[in-house]
Amino acid sequence: MVSTLVLLLSLRSLSHSLPDGLRAELTHVDAGSNYTKLELLQRMVYRSKTRARFLASTNTDFSEDFIIPSFPSSNDNKTYHNEYLIKLSIGTPPQPFVLTLDTGSDLIWTQCQPLVHNFSQPYPFFNPKKSSTFFYTPCSFPLCNDIDVPDPKCSSQNLCMYNASYGDGSYTSGFLARETFTLGSTPLTKVFFGCGNDNVGIYRSNECGIAGFGRGTLSLISQLGYGQFAYCFTSFGESKSSPILFGSTADLRRYEKGLIQSTPIFVNPIQPLFYYLYLKGITVGAMLLPIPPLTFAVKSDGSGGVIIDSGSAITSFPEAVFDIVTSAFISQVKLPVVKGDLVDLLCFSLPSASSQKFQPPKFIFHFEGADLELPPENYMHQEKEMACLAMSGDSGPRTVIGNFQQQNFHVLYDLVGEQLSFVPAHCDQL
Repeated sequence: MVSTLVLLLSLRSLSHSLPDGLRAELTHVDAGSNYTKLELLQRMVYRSKTRARFLASTNTDFSEDFIIPSFPSSNDNKTYHNEYLIKLSIGTPPQPFVLTLDTGSDLIWTQCQPLVHNFSQPYPFFNPKKSSTFFYTPCSFPLCNDIDVPDPKCSSQNLCMYNASYGDGSYTSGFLARETFTLGSTPLTKVFFGCGNDNVGIYRSNECGIAGFGRGTLSLISQLGYGQFAYCFTSFGESKSSPILFGSTADLRRYEKGLIQSTPIFVNPIQPLFYYLYLKGITVGAMLLPIPPLTFAVKSDGSGGVIIDSGSAITSFPEAVFDIVTSAFISQVKLPVVKGDLVDLLCFSLPSASSQKFQPPKFIFHFEGADLELPPENYMHQEKEMACLAMSGDSGPRTVIGNFQQQNFHVLYDLVGEQLSFVPAHCDQL
């Protein structure tokens, strides 16, 4: 904890004269769309499966750290997994951008002129020549050492370079630069980011790059030096924005009067960017599921474990765990199991004559020191004559807690105290 505090205090100097707290707004990638809720759920499933493959391929090397393929349109079958977008500006005068919020990656990056390759985006590409505060980072700067890429890391002009690639062939490369970012109306000086001149991948025009919120030194939250941040995701399918809060503004006690619970966050030294939690067990209905405790532990090779992730739509379990979860629902719901027309999930057929809303068995995550009991709308989607469990199985050993399960919970990441705290909330009223 002491080393974390020293790191945060030292990084706080990168962006001086900040207020004690900040607030910004997040927009869901599908906000304002004309999709039905079942179609939205289908898109979330696709995003989650792609995200699971991305997380499974990441390691401590930046070469596979943060390239995220974006969403397909409704008439194609390409995969994507951006979830929440944060609006900010870069440069002096400010140039507007929308970046994907990603708690599973580190570097901040956007597309920069001059461009060798690029993907379409909703705002003009960042032009360093139009900013009076733009600064290319020399290789002698300490943060250049935090970009773990194959040589060469330095250009012929001794400027710090980055080159990151993803397993599907997507990549971004360019220079580490320093700029003034503007979040809301607050200028954030001396923020280091990737100025990407060569960007190739499966993208759509709803983001301009990535805002890493992971545990590494190059993430936005680390560079700002705030010891805590929080978000509160509004209800599934709503077009309202979701707040993200920094510093003193993030304190749950300022807003919530309910029971605030906390559970430790720990570091996996082999996968240090992610936020790992100790999951002890799962209850479905009145049944504590027969899952061996070590199932959720981090393995000696760094695989496995349980992470909470803003970039994953729905929670995914290892297949063996998912089989136990679905078997518990099937045994307790006692309704016909059907194959959904649009989603690859466990779905139940509801009686057409029933006028009452379906009440599923309760679902509880048992974390160390905290029990997260989900409201039904956070794990069971009901539409017309079908109810579907909004969770999935994955071939990998890791469990990922997605944002669908986090909706209408105020979630606080305490980076100094190494704790995750949460409390039910009306996120659209914060």
